[in-house]
Amino acid sequence: MQTVIHQIKLEQAHGEYAVCRLAPNEAIPAWADGPGFVTISRSAHELSIVCLAERVPDNTQKECGWTCLRFVGPFAFGATGIVLSVVRPLSEGGLGVFVVSTFDGDHLLLKEGDMPKAVSLLKQAGHGFMPMNSDSFASHQA
Repeated sequence: MQTVIHQIKLEQAHGEYAVCRLAPNEAIPAWADGPGFVTISRSAHELSIVCLAERVPDNTQKECGWTCLRFVGPFAFGATGIVLSVVRPLSEGGLGVFVVSTFDGDHLLLKEGDMPKAVSLLKQAGHGFMPMNSDSFASHQA
């Protein structure tokens, strides 16, 4: 079986993102929700929150400095190879990624310092970028 390699359009969200870790039984904090991309996942081991870094309190365990890219669809819910098409060139280029899938699509977080190399690798692989504008990800106002 041959893997289909897709050419994906990516849209960059405004702002710096943080990946946060809280205790697994902790309540979802009010600061987690707001403008921009937000994802909240709970397991038996942790409560993870991804949101704009500016909202995260200083005393929270976090890793900041992430940029968020949205895969511009639509894609069929059962489509295969969508994430692989984007992650493969980044991985082969030595870049680490953090991927989040939602009902409607996929989001990729990359360290801000890796973006120039990531853009080059992704364009070489046939992917494209939408221009960032004030509407990207229900824009947040600085």
